[in-house]
Amino acid sequence: MSSKRSLILGYDAVSSLGTDLDAQWQKAVAGECGIGELTRFTLSPGFPVRVAGEVAEIDLRSYPFLQPRELAHWTSPIFKYALLVVHRALKKSGVEITSEIAPRVAVTFSSAVGGVDAVLQADRLMVKEGKMPHPFTNPNSCINMVGGKVSILTGATGPICSTITACATGITSLIIGEMLLQRNMADVVIGGAVDFPLVEPIVAGFATMNGAYRPKEGQPEELPQKTSRPFSINRRGFVVSEGAGCIILATDEFAKAHGLKSNIEMAGWSMTSDASHFVSPNLATVQRCMEEAIVNAGLRPEDIDAVNAHATSTKIGDKVEADALHNISGDKVPPVSANKSQLGHAMGASSAIEAIFAMEGMIRDTLLPTINYIPDKEIEIDCVAEGARKLKQEFVLKNAFGFGGCNSCLILRRID
Repeated sequence: MSSKRSLILGYDAVSSLGTDLDAQWQKAVAGECGIGELTRFTLSPGFPVRVAGEVAEIDLRSYPFLQPRELAHWTSPIFKYALLVVHRALKKSGVEITSEIAPRVAVTFSSAVGGVDAVLQADRLMVKEGKMPHPFTNPNSCINMVGGKVSILTGATGPICSTITACATGITSLIIGEMLLQRNMADVVIGGAVDFPLVEPIVAGFATMNGAYRPKEGQPEELPQKTSRPFSINRRGFVVSEGAGCIILATDEFAKAHGLKSNIEMAGWSMTSDASHFVSPNLATVQRCMEEAIVNAGLRPEDIDAVNAHATSTKIGDKVEADALHNISGDKVPPVSANKSQLGHAMGASSAIEAIFAMEGMIRDTLLPTINYIPDKEIEIDCVAEGARKLKQEFVLKNAFGFGGCNSCLILRRID
């Protein structure tokens, strides 16, 4: 176990369920879904993907701290939403980054996809009209620029790094942040991730690799809110979504010295690599990641009260995750919530947003439901299919797995 306790002081998120965290939570508890028709770009008649989880637009005039005139140069939506959740998470945490504290504040906030939309737009303008790119095109596309803009917004001058592990990016950012706390390189960490991947070639690419949801050939289109169905017998791939989530970590020493309180601590974690297939998960290393996280927290499998799953709705991925849980816990697998059934899959941001939903559930003694569930006899788990459930949780396992075999798991602990 770690020598210092790593506390979570505050967090905030935007997702396809909304831009206000409390409102998102209420919708999630009610079993609502944020997935709707894909409107981010014009769909050609044969375009294979028609549904998505889109984040509502925000009026920058309502957020003067975002400096709307400055943001006009930062055309990719990742920047305004990243800065919004970071600002609000810091405010909720009670951390004030003064010149004295700034050198001890690290930034691990990152993105899996980044602002590739800016490069695509520039390329299309060059081809169509012969126009040279806007001077901010390359900065918009640099993934590390997200953390850089967070640093500029907050004044944090401690260690900064981009923790890119595909769909596990949000959780990896917390793990790397916790390492910095334990190595005494920082007292506070601004972690999390942002992704707005609803860009035409990216969405189409997910379809051609048979990852993104599309209706069965010859079958009518389904209601958008019914298309994301983790662990279900009729799952047909993930629904590409947008979102951002920020989580503020700090040592218990810092929190005590500044009179800050916490309800959740990061009790343990692990990272493994599949060293196998580039997208198909490897059971042995996925399972080991979960096991090591539990051991790192000083726990046994039976101590885990609930699991917040990665669960993207892919045939192989969902089964591997369920099999690993069974191998670890036998016939006593704790209840499993799959938030992507309501949010869709916001790439690297998903795991940060889902961790936030898991923490809200711990504080409120509530497990969010897995909607759209039809049992699969090969996946026998309790996935809270009946609707939100009241349950007191001390320890929750959060799983996140990314392309390239990047596995990150953490243990969250409620403290009173």
